[in-house]
Amino acid sequence: MSSRSEHVFTLCGRDSAALDDELRFEAAARNARMLGRFVFAGGRAYEALRSSFSKADGGIAWLHGDRAPQDDLSYMQAFAISGTPLIPVFAGGREAGCVYEDEFARYCFLVGVLPARHATSREAQANEVFELLDAALKEQGFCFGDTIRTWFYLDRMLEWYSAFNTVRTAFFTARDVFDRMVPASTGIGAANPQGAALSGSLLAVQPKTGVLRVLSVPSPLQCAATDYRSSFSRAVELTFPAYRSLLISGTASIAMDGTTAHAGDPSAQVDLTMRVVTALLDSRGMDWKDVTRGIAYFKNAQDRPLLEAYLHGRGLPALPLATVCATVCRHDLLFEIEVDAVKLS
Repeated sequence: MSSRSEHVFTLCGRDSAALDDELRFEAAARNARMLGRFVFAGGRAYEALRSSFSKADGGIAWLHGDRAPQDDLSYMQAFAISGTPLIPVFAGGREAGCVYEDEFARYCFLVGVLPARHATSREAQANEVFELLDAALKEQGFCFGDTIRTWFYLDRMLEWYSAFNTVRTAFFTARDVFDRMVPASTGIGAANPQGAALSGSLLAVQPKTGVLRVLSVPSPLQCAATDYRSSFSRAVELTFPAYRSLLISGTASIAMDGTTAHAGDPSAQVDLTMRVVTALLDSRGMDWKDVTRGIAYFKNAQDRPLLEAYLHGRGLPALPLATVCATVCRHDLLFEIEVDAVKLS
C-alpha cells in the first residue's frame, strides 16, 4: 500500500478567490488532494466568501466568527493527503469528507456537516448533526466510537452551550462512547451561512492491527472536562511505529477546579492557557516546535496581538495558526487555542 503524507495549509487574506487558488496550488505542488477546509471570515470578507464559494460542495466548514469586526481578515485552513486514494463520503445528501487508509488504519474525515431542518429547536438540530455524522460513519464501516477528534461550531453559543452538552452526553451514552474513548474536541461560537444552529466535523480512526495505539491524554494542569459535564478529552495521542501525533482539544483559561481563571484579564488568560498546553506537550515529550497546526480563538479582536507577544516574550517559534475572532464557551473566557503536534519516534 502507498505511504500517505498529511499536509495542512493555513492562509490569511481578504481576497477569497486568491486564497482558494493558493490552496489548490499548494496541494497540487505536493500531489495532494483536499480532505476538507475550515473557512473563517467576518463582515465584508465573509460576504465575499459566501458569493465566491456559494456553489462549492462538501468537505468545507463555512464559519463566521460571531464577534468578528467588519474588516476582519479571512482565514482558510485546509487538510490534504497524498499517497493514498480518497473515497468520498456523503452526509445529509452532500459530500462532506473522505475515507482513506494506510498500512496501519482506515480514517474518516468529515467536515461542516449541517442539520437539514433549520426550523427545529437547537437541541433537535444538534441531535440531527450527531445522527448524520453517525450514519456517514456507519455507511463506511466505522462506528462513532472510532471518533478521536470533533469540532462543533455553535451559532449564539452562549445561549445554549449547556443544552448542547446535554445532547452530546446523551448521544455518547447511547453509542457507548464513554466505554471506549471520549474524543478530543473544540466547541466554539461561530455562525454559518446556511443559518443552522451548528455545524459538526470529526476525524475517526479504525486501526487495522495493534501496531497503532490510540489513547486519551489527561491535562497536568486541568481537571477532566467531564468533571464539569463537558464530554471531551483534553487530548488524544496516536502512536505509530515512526512517530506520535498529539491532538490537543480547544483549551482555555480554566483552573484545576473547573472554574474560569483570570476573568476579565485577556493577557493572564493567554498566559495560563499557553502554560496548560505547554504542560500537555511536555507530558508527551513534545514542545512548541513540534506543533504542526492550530487555531487560536479570541473573543475580542483587539486581544489578538497578545498571543504573538506571548510567543515572542518566551522565545517560542512562530506557529502555524489561524487566528480568528469567535465566542468561547463561557461569557468570561476570552481566549482558546487548539493545536496538533507530531514527534518522530
